[in-house]
Amino acid sequence: MTHIPRGTAADAPWAVKITPESAGWTYVGLRVVDLSGGSVEFATGDEEMLVLPLSGSCEVTADGLRLPLAGRTSVFDAVSDFAYLPIRTSARITGHGRFALPAARATRRFPIRYGPAREVPVEVRGAGQASRQVNNFCAPDAFDCDKLVAVEVLTPGGNWSSYPPHKHDTASEREAVLEEIYYFEGGPGYQRVYGTHDTLAEVSGGDVVLVPHGYHGPSMAAPGYDLYYLNVLAGPAPQRSMAFCDDPRHA
Repeated sequence: MTHIPRGTAADAPWAVKITPESAGWTYVGLRVVDLSGGSVEFATGDEEMLVLPLSGSCEVTADGLRLPLAGRTSVFDAVSDFAYLPIRTSARITGHGRFALPAARATRRFPIRYGPAREVPVEVRGAGQASRQVNNFCAPDAFDCDKLVAVEVLTPGGNWSSYPPHKHDTASEREAVLEEIYYFEGGPGYQRVYGTHDTLAEVSGGDVVLVPHGYHGPSMAAPGYDLYYLNVLAGPAPQRSMAFCDDPRHA
């Protein structure tokens, strides 16, 4: 497990740039960019990507298509629309705000698509002090692509999420092998990972936690401070899955 504090994964023009190579694994990556009316151009290469507004709005141009994204004021304000970019695509983002590009190494090329906010499945998971909101915008049963899985979790101040602690590092009938990124906004909060690595990290806006294996959870929002995280996942299985195994001591 690696805690990457805000700014330490920057590589201009990206405020965050994590590739499978820099993470030391095979599939998952993430970029975050801040724009003030300007543009950023990039190629997806062998990764499929999403353009997800964290704040503000933008226009995505790719393969002659123009996809305007209305976005949102902040991650705590509303669910956002998003764009899907397949492998081997050249793209440009123009806008005002902060934009995340969750990514996964893929082999099949899907069409460029717009994901409307109104079609994002939203659920409240857990109960009591372990309740949280999950925006399943790129969950396996919500959006079709090759390898990439991405969801948003909003944890109210004082609550726990990613709870019970769980893992997904062993292939079985009830568990998929997945690499995972946690990207945080809001906070402060705390992220726990243990089993093969043992870390308790204080996290806040712009921080990243990498989870290649082991149990992860809880994610704890300090009282009075809501916590957001973007989960980006992918693995070797031919079918996308978020199957996990709870820590039996807490299940």
